[in-house]
Amino acid sequence: MMSSTKFSDDFKRDAVAQITERGYPVREVAERLGVSQYSLYSWKKKFAKASSGDAEKDDEIRRLKRELLRVTEERDILKKATAYFARDAK
Repeated sequence: MMSSTKFSDDFKRDAVAQITERGYPVREVAERLGVSQYSLYSWKKKFAKASSGDAEKDDEIRRLKRELLRVTEERDILKKATAYFARDAK
C-alpha cells in the first residue's frame, strides 16, 4: 500500500519550477524527489496555470538554447578546420 505523503505547496512549486523553468524532464525530477510523475503533472497544472503564457516562452527559450549550442559547436569545428588549413597553407 502506498503512503500518501503530504508535500507543502512550496515543495510542489519548487518541483514544478525544475520542470518549467530549468527544463528538467518530468521523469528525472520525479525519480530524484521520490514522487510520481502523475503527481508532478497534477502539480504543474495547479501551479503553472497563472503562467500559461510562459509555457510558450519556456519552449522558445529551450529551442533557442539548443540552437545556440548547435551553432557554437559548428563554429568551434570551423575554427579548428580553419587553423588546420591555415597551418598547411604555409
